[in-house]
Amino acid sequence: MKNPILSSETVHVSAVSIDGRAVLIGGLSGRGKSDLALRLIDRGARLVSDDYTIVRRVDGRLLAGAPPNIAGRIEVRGVGILEFPNDEGVPVALIVDLGLEPERLPSEGETRTLAGISVPVIGLAGLEASAPIKVEAALKLFGLKS
Repeated sequence: MKNPILSSETVHVSAVSIDGRAVLIGGLSGRGKSDLALRLIDRGARLVSDDYTIVRRVDGRLLAGAPPNIAGRIEVRGVGILEFPNDEGVPVALIVDLGLEPERLPSEGETRTLAGISVPVIGLAGLEASAPIKVEAALKLFGLKS
């Protein structure tokens, strides 16, 4: 039997699952990756991985999961490491880059390629109070369908 995994890589992003689709949250340390993930979890998202995420191309889809040593854990600055249930093998739908300057009126079209799959990307200020709501809206507007 042939292995359907054609490509995989580990990326420096946190990831959450919203309605069965993964949102990858990237940016430099201290930009709010884990903070934004935690606020999305508080709104009903589920943790996939914190800080590092393994993405695998399987049967034409990009799936996100946690490295085994950090699965189910998220670092909360000033508090410590917390444990949460986590999802594995979630189809990636959107990348949120906390290092990109947010566009006033973004258009569809900007993408990044991970493990050979193009994924829509938007820039956000992750520490803004409205950031979780913006992530959910961007997922609806720009995210890949599952």
